[in-house]
Amino acid sequence: MVAEQLRRHKFTQAQQDYLKALYQLEGDRRAVPTNELAQRLRISAASVSEMVGRLSEHGLVAHDRYRGQQLTEEGRALALELVRHHRLLEMFLVQILGYGLDEVHDEAERLEHVISERMEERIFELLGRPELDPHGHAIPSREGTVRTVDARPLSQCRAGDEVIVRVVSDEDSKRLREIQRRGLVPGTRLSVVEGSEYESPVEAMIGERRISVPLGLARVIFVEGGSDC
Repeated sequence: MVAEQLRRHKFTQAQQDYLKALYQLEGDRRAVPTNELAQRLRISAASVSEMVGRLSEHGLVAHDRYRGQQLTEEGRALALELVRHHRLLEMFLVQILGYGLDEVHDEAERLEHVISERMEERIFELLGRPELDPHGHAIPSREGTVRTVDARPLSQCRAGDEVIVRVVSDEDSKRLREIQRRGLVPGTRLSVVEGSEYESPVEAMIGERRISVPLGLARVIFVEGGSDC
């Protein structure tokens, strides 16, 4: 990723954000419709089209008028570098500076564009070469490989399942606070007492403590283990 690391600084923060958003929408594997990318970035479809045109000129995005846009190999490499910065920074903020899971996203968003590769490497070594961020998402390697995290929503579990929380969604800080309040952070073991029926909450035990997990939360908590999970 060395060449991509040197090239990143030639692009604006807004352009980098487009590449990362496209990657997060699986734009390295499929063409993402303009409206979907606009919704993710919370801007107009016209603005997306204009920016995608510029990124296409740099060979970072392939655009199809009808199907949408998809990252090229070089665009994917640049997007993964940003994702690596972001997730390492989140882990640094939690483990070293004591931030909560719900506090780190915005801080990492600001810092991911400006840290040097030397600082990235120092953070990586200081943290013990982590493979996952504090929310359970895989941290891309410097070579651009991404570990597969095999997990399914808690909402799909049934009574009797013994599971471990692996990933929690980091897209909503209020929702993250609720996840933390219930003790459902990555690494937590729980036993499902009652699965969701007709939109009902998932009932589970963490040790001797019983918790009720609203279906909206259960859908964004991803677990490993159990008959259906």
